[in-house]
Amino acid sequence: MAGTTGHGPGTAGDRPGATPAQSLSALRGYRVYARRWVFLLVLSLLSCSNATLWLSFAPVADTVAKRFSLSIKQINWLTLVYLVVSIPFGVAAIWVLDSVGLRVATVLGAWLNFLGSVFRALPCMDLSFRTPFAFLMAGQSLCALAQTLVVFSPAKLAAVWFPEHQRATANMIATMSNPLGILLANVLSPALVQEEDDIPLMLGVYVIPAGVACLLATACLWENVPPTPPSAAAASSTSVKFLDGLKLLMRNKAYIILALCFGASIGIFSSFTALLEQILCVKGYSNDFAGLCGALFIMCGFLGALGLGLYVDRTKHFTEATKIGFCLTSLACVAFAVVSQLPGQTIWLAVVCSLFGLFGLSIAPITVELAVECSFPVGEGIATGLVFVLGQIEGMLIMVVLTALTVHRAEPSFSTCQHGEAPLDWTASVLLMASLCAVCSCVFVIFFHTPYRRVQLEASASPSIQEDYVQGDTNPSPPRQPHPEPPAPHRQPALLASVECVSRPCSGPAAPGEP
Repeated sequence: MAGTTGHGPGTAGDRPGATPAQSLSALRGYRVYARRWVFLLVLSLLSCSNATLWLSFAPVADTVAKRFSLSIKQINWLTLVYLVVSIPFGVAAIWVLDSVGLRVATVLGAWLNFLGSVFRALPCMDLSFRTPFAFLMAGQSLCALAQTLVVFSPAKLAAVWFPEHQRATANMIATMSNPLGILLANVLSPALVQEEDDIPLMLGVYVIPAGVACLLATACLWENVPPTPPSAAAASSTSVKFLDGLKLLMRNKAYIILALCFGASIGIFSSFTALLEQILCVKGYSNDFAGLCGALFIMCGFLGALGLGLYVDRTKHFTEATKIGFCLTSLACVAFAVVSQLPGQTIWLAVVCSLFGLFGLSIAPITVELAVECSFPVGEGIATGLVFVLGQIEGMLIMVVLTALTVHRAEPSFSTCQHGEAPLDWTASVLLMASLCAVCSCVFVIFFHTPYRRVQLEASASPSIQEDYVQGDTNPSPPRQPHPEPPAPHRQPALLASVECVSRPCSGPAAPGEP
């Protein structure tokens, strides 16, 4: 079949140097499709575009405020609306992803994202608009709706389209595309906006990737799932109904701990990227330098996530990697809280922001995979979506509290803030941010323990059971040497037992990561 990679004789399982995971997939008769990379490309581009739209105003907040005669608080709400909208609509997005399908969620998100980018640019096309803030907010709200469909999708895409030895890497690429968009916003916005008259150019530039992502999603995505699953876990994906899955998650102690701690981390990272320019300008740092720090934060996080994703794909050390990452992130956050309040520390600030991203962002895709592992067989959309909804709730609360703790003070001579208001003292805010990060790290390291339920299912499912999934394929892979099979009446109960096993303790050897 065109666009497929069949696992039969002469394929990955028989080639010298094939990994154990590839050999296992070949033995069990699963199939992967080359078009999975097209789906990954479209979702990654869409996620990147959505993130650039989210934080396009933050690096040049003071200039945007002057252009449209807005206050800094109004500019902050253009960022905060992403967090507000995702809370009520996040659950609906989870249902769409797990019940309607991955393709529908991606195409709908692409159109919302494109329309939102156009709405944001309307005040610059017609100067007769008397309320530009309304159009900016409407556009940001549409993009925020798209975000709920986009950021929940990477784990689902990795689970249903990619084999077990590529899941963490695929999840890493799609998940880190969102911070990559934040990186582009931190670099492009200050570069494009040197004065107020450059704002229309900036808004127009951000429409282009949104339009390309919308075109590709509409034209190139035609299936929710591949004809043949790439793994046993993919065959069992979304095997639990939506409401039943919610009930299971509410009773899962490990999942609740992970969701609360990682959700707080998402909130801290969102606040950091949105408020970075305002925190640094008080101490005399320029918008360009704030953009550079944000870029280093994202770039180092992307590189760290790439290496960590490849490592975890081979070792399955999800818990160990996540706990170490949490601890190092807390140290970097404390260092930022101290150094950011000192003027003239450009080198140290750049180093600290780089380390903050390297340790903090690199564990994001791994933590998403860990959420799926500890909640399986609950659908990937529910498992990851609730984590991000909690993250948005905590992020909104954290950002509101951080801004509320600021106080006006007499403008020092080294301040570079340009929004016409007295500079704010962010000392208490950044110290609170560091404290929250440290507390979440301690709670996660001490109390989080879980077996890897999805890995356990794939390790326990017998080859003869798994081969049943490809009997309906209209273009099966080349004939294979049959494996010893149990009597036919025992096949389905065996598979059901494998799925049930992940929700309760099972006899036999412990899965990797099981205490």
